[in-house]
Amino acid sequence: MFERAQRLLDDDWLSKDVDLAPVLPMVLARGVGQDWHKAGTFRHHLVGVARTLAQWQQPPDVRLLGLLHSVYGNAFVDLVKFDAGTERGRLREQVGDSAEHLVYLFCTASRAQFTQRVLDGEIDTDGGVTVERIGKTQGTVRLSAYEVAAFIVVTMADFMEQWFSWQDDIFSGFPQVVARPQAEHWMASLWPGPMRPSARVVCQVSRLGAALMHPALRDLLPLPPVFGGCKQILTAADDAAATSLYWSVIQQDQPLVQTDAAVAVLEQAVRHNPWVGEPQMVLAQLYLSGGRRDEARMAAESALQLLSQWGNAWDKRVQWEGWVAWTRILLQSATHDSWPERLDKLNNLALRG
Repeated sequence: MFERAQRLLDDDWLSKDVDLAPVLPMVLARGVGQDWHKAGTFRHHLVGVARTLAQWQQPPDVRLLGLLHSVYGNAFVDLVKFDAGTERGRLREQVGDSAEHLVYLFCTASRAQFTQRVLDGEIDTDGGVTVERIGKTQGTVRLSAYEVAAFIVVTMADFMEQWFSWQDDIFSGFPQVVARPQAEHWMASLWPGPMRPSARVVCQVSRLGAALMHPALRDLLPLPPVFGGCKQILTAADDAAATSLYWSVIQQDQPLVQTDAAVAVLEQAVRHNPWVGEPQMVLAQLYLSGGRRDEARMAAESALQLLSQWGNAWDKRVQWEGWVAWTRILLQSATHDSWPERLDKLNNLALRG
């Protein structure tokens, strides 16, 4: 997985993608690099979703959907970059009928209702799902099995790219969002907040992935490599517990002189949620600090594999590329027994070879 992910670490990876590169200038021309979006800009989000889909080896129309998934606007994001009433033809000429059709459906079907129905197991025997339309469109639309599979895969990538604790609060209860007055919950509204990893979205993403095992869906697209090839589900309790335990170490709510307590807490976090890389990465560093080189190497290897599987960071305080780079430093140090004893020497670490 890491060998596949390496090509996505360079900023210019998208310009080398034969399917996405021709579309990028048209998207950038609409100012997506200046629009705010959750943990960055709209450009960061669109490219991040497309990157995960590239790592998951999705076909061109699904990767194009990832790059363009909100450009007609949707119920969640008021970022209309192409007018669906007048510019569908132009986008169709650029990306082809199949990809544009997926983008249009993704933007005009109720994603909250789609997500809820998939989570509730309301997928028809033939793999189809019927949902309401939003915006100016009226009535319902029945999504085919291929469209359902594509929407599930893109939604998994979409959620993992953008979701952190700020959205846990403002989108409380998603996909059945609880409407709360902003003025009364002003503290929850302060962006970006502490940027704690989400305590609930990984559970939902695992359940969406499990839906791809539906007999009518499982062979339509490459299964994302996460959650053991979408065969495992993370419970809501384990999701919340792992985030809380991890964050207690990050916030230094553990004894600061010896690592024993922090190591025990992180090991428990990994037991609760073994599907994200950052807790294992931090654990690798603590193992190194404690002279536990072999355990550090195994934790760093596992963390690197998990970070590579996702193509995006669970902990949004640092971009994915940064997490990958530091994890490689830890793996190198564990492999070559080169972890510095002096604190100031951490500033000098660099990859070799």
